[in-house]
Amino acid sequence: FSPSVLGTREHWDAAYERELQTFQDIGDTGEIWFGEESMVRIIRWLERHKVPLDSSVLDIGTGNGVLLVELAKSGYMNLTGIDYSPSAIQLSEKVREKEGMSNIKLKVEDFLAPSAELSGFDICIDKGTFDAISLDPSDAVGKRKLYVASLCRVLKPEGFFLITSCNWTKEELLNEFREGFEILEELPTPKFCFGGRIGNSVTALVFQRK
Repeated sequence: FSPSVLGTREHWDAAYERELQTFQDIGDTGEIWFGEESMVRIIRWLERHKVPLDSSVLDIGTGNGVLLVELAKSGYMNLTGIDYSPSAIQLSEKVREKEGMSNIKLKVEDFLAPSAELSGFDICIDKGTFDAISLDPSDAVGKRKLYVASLCRVLKPEGFFLITSCNWTKEELLNEFREGFEILEELPTPKFCFGGRIGNSVTALVFQRK
């Protein structure tokens, strides 16, 4: 990938400061990465596989925290969201407050250097965070490896990892997460046709930690 400001903390701090101001001004929670159908897709998978409602869930790079709110509305009780941008966590706290979901835990954390208490999760979810790390202008390859190592550290053995990406194909993600994880399922995503070839603009996969 070409390095991009989308891979920098400065970009996301500025973006979430703007979204925080907008929320305070007009109550708009901001952008939902990959759209609402991406959240529905995740929740349906959890429900279809009868994942217990008290399972511990970590949203990696939670942003505005809207996914956690939707999970809480679906009955999930043990929810944690992390983001390395303090402005994102401020925004997600305000969204949590507005929705009355006081049981959602939120904290400023850099997933590439997780604190010791960030461990033992049954489910980890990523919507776009691995994508952003992949665009980091400084050592994206090394940071992707750190991400996989962190995931192994925070996710329980046999725990589930649900990733949604617009930068990576299924085959590429299988290669990135080949150490420590096995593919369980590819989730259906919108398809597009270009030049007679059909493809997916978004890839959504479920892995299980070995």
